Amino acid sequence: MDITTLRIVATLASFATFIGILAWAFSRRRAKAFEDAGRLPFEQD
Repeated sequence: MDITTLRIVATLASFATFIGILAWAFSRRRAKAFEDAGRLPFEQD
């Protein structure tokens, strides 16, 4: 395996990780948890 093949594999792995993070962040299952976390700074004790 030469350096070009390793670079291609690293790029594809990074892209797949990026797409996975996007899918996790914008999934409807996580929306409620993210909304609750976003309101934490505004809640009174």
